[in-house]
Amino acid sequence: MKLDILYRDDDLVAIQKPCGWFVHQTHLDRLAMCCMPVLRNQLGQWVYPVHRLDRGTSGVVLFALHPEIARTLGAAFSARQIKKEYLSVVRGYLPDKGRIHHAYRPPNTSSPVEAITDFHCEGTVELPYPVGRYETARYSLMRAMPVTGRQHQIRRHCAHLRHPIIGDVRYGDRHHNQFFQSHFEISRLLLMATCIGFAHPTSGTWTEISAPIPGPIQRLCQQFGWESDLEDKL
Repeated sequence: MKLDILYRDDDLVAIQKPCGWFVHQTHLDRLAMCCMPVLRNQLGQWVYPVHRLDRGTSGVVLFALHPEIARTLGAAFSARQIKKEYLSVVRGYLPDKGRIHHAYRPPNTSSPVEAITDFHCEGTVELPYPVGRYETARYSLMRAMPVTGRQHQIRRHCAHLRHPIIGDVRYGDRHHNQFFQSHFEISRLLLMATCIGFAHPTSGTWTEISAPIPGPIQRLCQQFGWESDLEDKL
């Protein structure tokens, strides 16, 4: 199996991480598919991860091709100099835009940490189906721009807003998750890393890399009338 390469030069490579894959090998599931060893074999050289996505999140992931490039990009992430954009489908009608400034304790940590996410609502839909205690089901297309980079940040922040991401079995709403499985045959986490921007570690040129929306989610957005919203943001 090969990974889709979105960008490559002498210093770094960006791939489209599939939903369900880890970025690198983990003791949590030694049989799971992992991007790093597959990409290493695909390119025939060692690669160095500089950030992560949750297993259920798909989208653009950067790998450095040299250790010093990994250190430079890692420092840029730590200094909040990286542009990150995600698209997600959430329960309910979001406000037009906002900032979530909500500290929480990530997994395997002992105390809460600062976490900030900006967001815009890019579209809404109301479906004539009773889900849970309401007669209709409402959903929003959310563009999230995390300022910090905590584990599960967007998922936790959406749950904090009471607009959980569809398909999130840990922080989400099982009734709406089941509705999407039965009506749209979608069981994955509807969270996608669509764009990453950074100053190139060698040239300093601002570089942006975008990832395409997976086909099943494109078709879902067409059903919901969100095609123009997707086109405007990708």
